[in-house]
Amino acid sequence: MLAAAAAHAAELSSSAKTEIDALLNRLETSKCQFYRNGSWHSGSEARDHLQMKLEYLVEKGLITDSEEFIEGAGTKSSISGQPYKVRCPNQTEQPSAVWLGSELRKLRQKDSK
Repeated sequence: MLAAAAAHAAELSSSAKTEIDALLNRLETSKCQFYRNGSWHSGSEARDHLQMKLEYLVEKGLITDSEEFIEGAGTKSSISGQPYKVRCPNQTEQPSAVWLGSELRKLRQKDSK
């Protein structure tokens, strides 16, 4: 029964993989900091953490697109439930889901031109 469920688990499309990788690259190379479980982390550390969460969610068949990645991995801690935040130079601190969503829209606008 479990094998059948795993066989029907949704997969992440190649376009979603590309978008998520681009989002993680933007976070890693930004001068922004990522708040997680009570402390601020570099973009590189944030990428590593979100990459680990992404791999887990993909393995479990829990996400199929970029929006589900943001909701499932980029919004809050799975352990503490505390929301993630992003703080960038000369910008107001914001929930990570807002930052990631904004960056995703920018990526899609760029790709549609």
